[in-house]
Amino acid sequence: MRTDAPARPSTRRRRVHPAWWIAAVTFLALFGAAGFRGAPGALMVPLHDEFGWSMSAMSLAVGLNLVLYGLVAPFAAALMDRFGIRRVVSTALALVALGAIGSVFMTASWQLLVFWGLLIGGGTGSMALVLAATIADRWFVTKRGLVMGVLTAGQATGQLVILPPVASIAESIGWRPASLLIGGVALAVIPLAAWVLRDHPSNLRVLPYGAVPGTHVELNRTTGSAVRRALDGLRFAARHRAFWALAIAFAVCGATTNGLVGIHFIPSAHDHGMPQATAAGLLAAVGVFDIVGTVFSGWLTDRFDPRKLLAFYYTFRGVSLLLLPWLLSDVVHVSMIMFIVVYGLDWVATVPPTAALCRSIFQERGTIIFGWVFAAHQIGAAIAAFGAGVIRDAFGEYTYAWWAGAAVCVVAATLSILARPARTEASAVPADSPAV
Repeated sequence: MRTDAPARPSTRRRRVHPAWWIAAVTFLALFGAAGFRGAPGALMVPLHDEFGWSMSAMSLAVGLNLVLYGLVAPFAAALMDRFGIRRVVSTALALVALGAIGSVFMTASWQLLVFWGLLIGGGTGSMALVLAATIADRWFVTKRGLVMGVLTAGQATGQLVILPPVASIAESIGWRPASLLIGGVALAVIPLAAWVLRDHPSNLRVLPYGAVPGTHVELNRTTGSAVRRALDGLRFAARHRAFWALAIAFAVCGATTNGLVGIHFIPSAHDHGMPQATAAGLLAAVGVFDIVGTVFSGWLTDRFDPRKLLAFYYTFRGVSLLLLPWLLSDVVHVSMIMFIVVYGLDWVATVPPTAALCRSIFQERGTIIFGWVFAAHQIGAAIAAFGAGVIRDAFGEYTYAWWAGAAVCVVAATLSILARPARTEASAVPADSPAV
């Protein structure tokens, strides 16, 4: 470790702290990555119409995508420590582009596992919420909860906002142009990420936002095996009950967002006679309200017990899923709009308090362990994505899938209370936080 001396940071007055520019580009990267990962949900119906592939087969590929999106995360966190943020993010975007562009040449359903699963899942997983946690921890001392909320909103909203244009292009022109658009956008983001992103505030001769000169300690870049560090973090966390409580609860979060609603809302609405573009537009509206809900959740996390927030969020979500089967129809009613508002506010409001608990309980290992908790999130999403497809094929509708999601939300609410931190975090950020 090294302690930054007060004389080291640049004395030139800055109107905006560089941390905010880093956060802004990270927001864009997370926004795009989540949109790329969620795009298959808008392409399932066109692929079924053209090739006759079953929902189960396509859901298996989406499930692999979701699993890798999560399992890559802790290793990506270690790789960022070892090789730097810019290299990891640029490589990840290249993998996404390769997967999206390569998918236009598919002729068999197993090829979905390669392009949707391995390439897009692995690439977007390297830019998942561990990137947000890394930026928040390295570049901010105050307002971490708020920053994590904003970055999380970008991660979740990208998946939902990108869906309408992708669905519209797939429906009007074809799914291949939609895939090419995704690949082109991923390639376009690489130069921006390489230009702006930096690994540590010391690279720009500044302290993290809110740090007091002479007191901040910055970790040196690691030189050991990234894989070993990630696995050591898992072994350490597995000995703590709090880790299992957070991991299982977050698995439920993934199951009831990315796995169920994110992937199967459009096909389910289509079953009720709603046009794909309309259903995709509703998911985009979820993204709009998600921005408000997640940012507000980050603000609340800086001030209140994260465990109580999580219990409330999961209960809120369970009630919404329980009512969903009665709300779906061929047109958009007021009741469906109410569901969209409620679910949007709660979409990933769980992330800031979960990340805060990981940081509080596991200290310097918090980012890597949050990566493993996020891996559980995506495993839950994968199980739900595949399971909902099987339920649809077996029963001809999604009703039992929505009710199962409501039931596991009760389990998540209970487990959240059991995730007790080792020490109590401050209930509020300092009143004299520096101005931007």
